[in-house]
Amino acid sequence: MPSFNNYKHVFTPLDLGRTTLKNRVEFAPMVCDFTDSTGEATQRYIDFVEMQAATGVALIHLGATPVNWDTAPDYPSEIDVTSDLKLNHLKLMAEAAHTHNAKLSCELVHAGRGVGADLIKAEWGIAPTPMPLPDKYPYIREMNQKDIEATINDFASCANRLYRCGFDGVLIHGAHGNLLAQFLSPLTNHRTDLYGGSFENRCRFPLMLLKAVREAVGPNFIVELRISGDEIVPGGMRIDEVIEFLKLAQEHIDLVTISAGLIVDRNAFFYAMPPYFRPRGVNVPLARQVKQCPDINIPVSVVGGISVDMAEQIIAEGSADMVAIARAFLADPEMLRKCYRGKPEDVRPCLRCWGCAGAGHVQCAVNPQMGRTERYARVYKADKKKKVVVVGGGIAGTQAARTLVERGHEVVLFEKKDKLGGLLHDIDKLPFKDDLLRHTEWLVRTTMNCGADIRLNTEATPFLVMAENPDAIVVAVGAQPARPPIAGINNPNVFNVLDVDSGRKKVSGAVVVCGGGLSGCESALALAMEGCNVTVVDIIPEDDFATGAMDITRAMLLSLMEEHKVRKIGNHIVRSIDKDGVHIEGRDWRYQTIPADYIVDALGMKNDRSIADAYVDLIPDVYVVGDAYNVANIKQANLSAYNAAANI
Repeated sequence: MPSFNNYKHVFTPLDLGRTTLKNRVEFAPMVCDFTDSTGEATQRYIDFVEMQAATGVALIHLGATPVNWDTAPDYPSEIDVTSDLKLNHLKLMAEAAHTHNAKLSCELVHAGRGVGADLIKAEWGIAPTPMPLPDKYPYIREMNQKDIEATINDFASCANRLYRCGFDGVLIHGAHGNLLAQFLSPLTNHRTDLYGGSFENRCRFPLMLLKAVREAVGPNFIVELRISGDEIVPGGMRIDEVIEFLKLAQEHIDLVTISAGLIVDRNAFFYAMPPYFRPRGVNVPLARQVKQCPDINIPVSVVGGISVDMAEQIIAEGSADMVAIARAFLADPEMLRKCYRGKPEDVRPCLRCWGCAGAGHVQCAVNPQMGRTERYARVYKADKKKKVVVVGGGIAGTQAARTLVERGHEVVLFEKKDKLGGLLHDIDKLPFKDDLLRHTEWLVRTTMNCGADIRLNTEATPFLVMAENPDAIVVAVGAQPARPPIAGINNPNVFNVLDVDSGRKKVSGAVVVCGGGLSGCESALALAMEGCNVTVVDIIPEDDFATGAMDITRAMLLSLMEEHKVRKIGNHIVRSIDKDGVHIEGRDWRYQTIPADYIVDALGMKNDRSIADAYVDLIPDVYVVGDAYNVANIKQANLSAYNAAANI
């Protein structure tokens, strides 16, 4: 008899007010950019909602949604829930969620002083205190009583509209420095009237708003609040005051989700949306303090890089009643089912790289089906079985092989090394790359077991490939270090970044990293964490360092580099390397020497097109994918390989 469901707590129903959730997992809100120019949901958005529901979660939240279009929005492409003229698309989304027995909610937000400069329609932004943010809309005025009453009415009317459209709940965004948080926090509320000053006064507006929302939707509708358990920055809200506020707010809400940080602060927004530099489950201690407070009687949820295994432990130990997850479901929408069926090792790990954000619509670095529709949304069986040879077993080659086998093709994969995974084995050893290490292990294991004929320690040649009589060839030979012609780059104390990151070469003391891209900056941080005195130099400006990462990830990387005292020198080119160190020239033609015990070459990668060109004319159907076609990143390698495999 097979064993299944080792997650008894995760899959136990939960009562929220008068509603029962089928399990303890909610899909955390993400803005997916699938709206049209009027703010209505496209078919792709409706499909995305159905995908979320099909994961098996109990409750779905549409991402941050402004309660008005005059002063509230903070991001383009948010959905419009402000007008009775646009009810149909909301009803269609509710129908899509209910198809899979999931409850549907919508996160309502007012950005306050964080309103987008290109989005605001009113002349002035509004906030409890006129404190504009850098790079945001500069014209912020203090809210008067009329503003307060209008904003409360906006939240209540939007909640009621969602109720009438068949939604099951609403999530009030009181976290991350949005308007409600701005009233609560002593950092941003400097008012001297009944809405500011004392803790009681700072709570007044949020409590009035929550009460109005509850009255607008009645007792059968889920009202959830998201709040930062700690705003992180000096002068912000701390967990003690958050708990005191929740003692008052619980009268009006059914559930509270604990997050942290400020999305509106460039120095703290990566705490609100944690990348791979932060530990998983970092908000659990905050949730535990709320959950274990004897005077708080509503269920508690927690968000922040949580896996199903972690969720089971969190709920079992009494740190929270449920968990909120988003990115992990993008990486593997089958995650809950795989865990329930006793196959957690089959779950495709999320990299927590935030490649899912900022791409124009929701995508995923490791799941090229995510955010797609029609023929690319899932793997379809091929009309005719073909024999396909894949050259190379790195990221792109393994993605192609798995997809081709799933489509029903016969696949032979040649890999010249003794294991699959390519350069992943070099870059997954850094101290903050545990997620990538888990993904590498998953990639090797699942590809080896996918059903392809995998030939390790076999370097492909056109002769070997053609001996298989293939119908199609996928060339995924990757890229190699660029090695520009710099005098001294072959000196014995100069190592490539891949050798350093993998641990094959050891460095210490004063280290100069040549190259300010993502690879160079991450290597520099890792070396600084080990105690090295690190300098990064590049011809690009310092403001452009690490631009290969998403904004959230990059911001935290640069912050950690500063914390670990990594020196950055931009606008300088490396001219030569010798026993004295690295000689660089600035844009003013002045030279300087950076003393170094060791030098790390992080000057980029390049593909050798002659390798791929040896195959392109062998037969009509040859596909060059991954870095062999265009040196980029994990997301593009997976995407190009998947697209090619889907078209064979």
